[in-house]
Amino acid sequence: QLQLVESGGGLVQPGGSLRLSCAASGFTLDYVAIGWFRQAPGKEREGVGCISPSGSNTNYADSVKGRFTIARDNAKNTVYLEIASLKPEDTAVYYCAGLITGSQAICLMTLQYNYWGQGTQVTVSS
Repeated sequence: QLQLVESGGGLVQPGGSLRLSCAASGFTLDYVAIGWFRQAPGKEREGVGCISPSGSNTNYADSVKGRFTIARDNAKNTVYLEIASLKPEDTAVYYCAGLITGSQAICLMTLQYNYWGQGTQVTVSS
């Protein structure tokens, strides 16, 4: 059973940066596409990006392109979300989600991810 645990959130000043981690257990990430999502208070959950199992493909929401970077280290069974130039509107709970797949190149935020972490809070405020 794949389990995902996010970490790395916290309180950051505008303009700062963070690196969130999504650590997997129970299954190798070699066959898992990972999506990152966020949900701000009173808003719907939105996808911010994804990475294919091989790491060869990434996609980002237009709202975060150029500031968010997703990378993975399958040897460490961990996927990372690096956020630069943080803005107050980035404040949200950030989740990683996984889909076990045989496709090494698939990366879509619309995939039916069926494994979810518990989320990590990111607050951007001065």
